[in-house]
Parts: sequence; C-alpha cells; structure tokens
Amino acid sequence: MSLFAWNSCWGSHEIKRTLYLLFLGQVVSFVLALMSFTSSLIADLGVNTPLTQTLFAYLGLALIYGSILLYRRQKLRVSWYWYLLLGFVDVQGNYLVNEAFQFSSITSVTLLDCWTIAWVLILTWFCLGTRYSLWQLFGAAICVLGLGLVLISDAGVGGGGGSKPLLGDVLVIAGTIFYAMSNVGEEFCVKKKDRVEVIAMLGIYGFLVSVVQASILELKSLESVEWSTDIILAFAGYALSTFMLYTLVPFVLKLSGATMFNLSILTSDMWAVVVRIFFYHQQVDWLYYFAFAIVVVGLIIYSITEKESVPVPDIEGGNSSAQYEALNDESEASRNESLAS
Repeated sequence: MSLFAWNSCWGSHEIKRTLYLLFLGQVVSFVLALMSFTSSLIADLGVNTPLTQTLFAYLGLALIYGSILLYRRQKLRVSWYWYLLLGFVDVQGNYLVNEAFQFSSITSVTLLDCWTIAWVLILTWFCLGTRYSLWQLFGAAICVLGLGLVLISDAGVGGGGGSKPLLGDVLVIAGTIFYAMSNVGEEFCVKKKDRVEVIAMLGIYGFLVSVVQASILELKSLESVEWSTDIILAFAGYALSTFMLYTLVPFVLKLSGATMFNLSILTSDMWAVVVRIFFYHQQVDWLYYFAFAIVVVGLIIYSITEKESVPVPDIEGGNSSAQYEALNDESEASRNESLAS
C-alpha cells in the first residue's frame, strides 16, 4: 500500500472515530439535558430532596452492574477505599447541583455546570500528568470567560431567573469541583482498569453515601412531601436519565478523556434554553446567548488543537510511567482461554 493510500485510510479512520465520539457526546448531552429538566421539575413541584432523587439511580447501577460483577467472580482491580472516595465526591456533586435548581434557572445551572471543565484541566494536569497546549488552555479560558457572563446576568444586569440566582450559581460552581474529581477519577479507572467494575462500585458506594447523608439532612423534607403522580414520574425520569448517563459516561471517558467529554456536552445548554422558553414560559436574556456563543468558540479552539493524553500514574503503586491500557473484556477473555489451553 502506498504512503498516500495509507494516509488516506488513516485519515478516514480518524474522521470516523471523531464523528463517533461527537455522536456519543451528543447522546450524553441529550441525556444530561433530560436529567437537568427532571431535576428542575422536581424543584418546581416544591420538593427539596436532592440526595433522595439520586439515591434510586445509584441503586439501579448497583443492582444491575453489581450483578454482572458478581457473575464474573473476579477480585476488584481497584481497592475499595478508592471507590468509596469516588462515590463520596460524586454524591456531593449531584447534591450541590440539584440543590441549585431550588434557587436558580435551568439555563444558568446547566451552563455554569461547565465550570467542571476548568477544574478537570487543573486536576488532570496535576493528578494524571496530562499536558495541554497553549491553544487548548486558551480555548478553555474563553469557555470560562463565557461562564463569567452568566454570573453577571444572574447578578441582575440581565435579570437571571430563580428565587436566589447567585446562591444557586455558587452551589453549582461548588458542585462542579466534586464533579471534576469524579470525572477524573472515573477517567483513570476506566482507562487503567474495568468499566463495569467502575460503574458497579460507583453505584454501590454512591447509594450507601446517599442513604447515610439523606438520613441526616433530608428526613424532615421527605416527611413533608405530598406525593403525587407528577412527583413520582419526575423522580422516575430523573433516576432513568441518571442511570443512562452513568452508563454512557465511563464509555465516553475511556475513548476521549474527561476534558473533551465535558467540552462536548456543552450543547445540553441549548436544550435547557428550549425547556426554559417552551415549558416554563420564561424569557432568556440576550447576555446568555452571547455567553453561550463565547463558550462554543472556546470549545472549537480546544477541539481543533486537542492532542493525545500522556502517561498517567498507577494508584495501586505500579509503574508511574505506565501507559493508558485500552482494556477490552472480550479480547482479555480470549487471551486467558488461549493461555489455559
């Protein structure tokens, strides 16, 4: 095969892979928008139980993926205390962001949720050793600049929605710190270990942490809830969309990494605009559209200058220069069978 033909095949393969990743990112983006919509709907119905609404999603993950893990009868590839830490930070991220819907609009929450990008850049740089070009950092900085305009809008310049928009904004930004830690932890685990194990253990420990924390913080709120069909359907919709999100996220993280994943789901904000206008019958300030346009520009700059991740350390004390492993359960099983024979 000539060099030109080889380059053409390689280029075609890269284009297909990029399109595939973009498609997966948009599927996740749509599921994330459903998750935000159902969470805001629960808040709009007068229910303030951010921990309880995530509890059922974690339970579903624990039951389904935990059953697969038990069927395999294999030892954990990552120590349990790392999964406990991962479950804890993930629960805190969901708790703070869901609580923000009580005070701020769905558009502000979903756009400010993109603060996760900044924290992921910092964490992957220091914890995973990932290095970014100046253009990538410039693109991410533009994204953050656009998010700053949302804060200005919610401060009253543009008239942000919600009862206490600034409080909601602070809760979202705090939640994104925990989201970033969860994303980076998941990225490491799914690339170095096993995706099914990660989802199962995240579900188990996320459920346990949610039960303990909800029993402390939400008992009175749960007692005051007047359950109706709308509330039950909203809870079910949130649990289903969250389950789908957690099923897809580790797969996308394994292929693209935490930073590109968070950048690719920015389109969920446009779904938030649609929900706010047509469902809640609220107007979106012009400053929000300007902010979103700036964020999209930052996303484009980052995407066209993206490069491959560099080696990451091994949390189990292995070789710190070990490369990411592209684990494949089927190929690994076939290798074991060949060795046994």
